[in-house]
Amino acid sequence: MQTIEFKLEREHVELNQLLKLVGLCDSGGAGKAIVASGEVRVDGQVELRKTCKIHAGQTVVLDDVEIRVIVAG
Repeated sequence: MQTIEFKLEREHVELNQLLKLVGLCDSGGAGKAIVASGEVRVDGQVELRKTCKIHAGQTVVLDDVEIRVIVAG
């Protein structure tokens, strides 16, 4: 499994935007479609809320890619 560390510079990032920012999709709209399909897991649970707020310390998984959200610093 590939692991990506995403450095969060704000309080949170919306799930669909996170997928775009790490390069797993081309746009926020494409990210919304991926989330709606049920393919994304947040902290081990399927997440269907497209604009779910992701905070530092959370882990997002799509296919064989794990995104670890960490505090920028």
